[in-house]
Amino acid sequence: MTRHPNRRTLLKLTGAGIAAAGLGIPQLASAQEADELTIAYNVNLPSWDPTVGPSAVNPTIQGFYQSVFDMFIHQNPDLSFGPGLVTEWGWNGDRSKIFLVVREGVTWHDGSPFTAEDVAWSLERAGKAETGNPIQFVWAKVGNFKVDGNRVEADVLEFEPTIFKWMSFLTGYVLPKAYYEKVGAEGFEAKPIGTGPYMVDRYERNAFVRLKANPTYWGGKPDFDTVTIKFVTDAASRVAEIESGNSDVTLEIPYEEYDRLTAGGLKGSNETISDIAMIFLNDVDPMLDKNVRLAANHAIDKQLLVDRLLRGYGVPLSTLETPEYVAYDASIKVPYDAELATKLLAASGYSPDKPVKFKLQTTRGFKPKDYEMIQAIVGMWRKVGIEAEIEVYEIAQHYELRAADKLAPAAFYNWGNAVGDPTTSTGFAMFGPSPHSVWDGQDLIDKIGPLWGEKDEDKRIQGWKDVSRYIAEEGLVVPLIQYAQPIVHRDGITVTPHKSGALLPHLIKRA
Repeated sequence: MTRHPNRRTLLKLTGAGIAAAGLGIPQLASAQEADELTIAYNVNLPSWDPTVGPSAVNPTIQGFYQSVFDMFIHQNPDLSFGPGLVTEWGWNGDRSKIFLVVREGVTWHDGSPFTAEDVAWSLERAGKAETGNPIQFVWAKVGNFKVDGNRVEADVLEFEPTIFKWMSFLTGYVLPKAYYEKVGAEGFEAKPIGTGPYMVDRYERNAFVRLKANPTYWGGKPDFDTVTIKFVTDAASRVAEIESGNSDVTLEIPYEEYDRLTAGGLKGSNETISDIAMIFLNDVDPMLDKNVRLAANHAIDKQLLVDRLLRGYGVPLSTLETPEYVAYDASIKVPYDAELATKLLAASGYSPDKPVKFKLQTTRGFKPKDYEMIQAIVGMWRKVGIEAEIEVYEIAQHYELRAADKLAPAAFYNWGNAVGDPTTSTGFAMFGPSPHSVWDGQDLIDKIGPLWGEKDEDKRIQGWKDVSRYIAEEGLVVPLIQYAQPIVHRDGITVTPHKSGALLPHLIKRA
């Protein structure tokens, strides 16, 4: 059965088409040409430097960065690691040094040669506090870089067991030393260059970015010569984009729309990714009350959320680890128990007639059914004695508020952990001194602190499992679900999903 857009949808499409035409965005005719691809993306791109500022730690925009820049170490779609700009890496015998062997024969987008000096400079720059790298405290643990041909060595200033994992994760990008020093931060923002599969052709802030294929890319020229990525933050508009044919690919649409569109002839995938939905709890009133925290956890029927709102796509979680993460512990359970939640609140003097009240922040349309999920949770909470006032914010506001430790007592977020290590999920989300955490309890800081530098891998992972159990027992955060990512595309192309959730244009091929 073919669905025809109603008058409201037609008006939306007409208006979007006029606006897009004014900005030079390819429309239906050109989008279907063999060498052009148009993607309706769910986020905006606020900055082109992938190593500084809040954007650098936003997992949802890494697809933009990975299109233009290469990482030190490549990560495959199944999250396994492989050679990138660095082809070999490792420690010396006593783990007091690291070494990196740098790929030869690579050029930057301006035609200049890529060298080991670029790798050493990028790592050294990342470790300097003044550069504004949000992960500076990781990169600063190696230093005293030495370059010998295509080999880079560095001293381990402080042992970091995940240093090589970070080389394929947030801020783990190699930038051009000579070019950056020549044009400076502003010049680089205006005209960024990398070694990646695509080059920036045109960028209209808050509208779109047009990419051109890098014909000399070391990993092979991409299938499509031109890729236009539209910034379409409204989920309904993304559905309209793919249904009208104005875009060839889109993602993060409501699950019922995914089912409808794929049943109606479009192609797609809906696989679990490394992202999880969670609710941060800030250590302010009333979250300082353990009974309130635990009640907020036990009152949520996560399986019902998956079944009713997400149409069965997704996996309920009790910790900030998914089954694919190395520290996942299936024995840690925080079950749905509304009766227990009611009793916990009663012990602190709260009830449905006298509820505990606080603000709950959330995105709306950023992830499928995010706002609706929060509405359902508020309804579940209300039944046991929690009254939450919903405040909608943009994802960029979340990062700003979190960095300033000014989130509401409860704040919805989707956490990405593409490398599956507990430091990058439970660790950064819950360690008080981390700029990504809002829970500052000293007891938790003391439990997590020693794990950062633990050299015994088995002991390190068990330590993180113990931390996750403590967090669950104390109700310090509200894990919700592991996401499945809906991707829909037209016939005639194949899209390889990436377990990180990044939609990578160079993994999109002609069928």
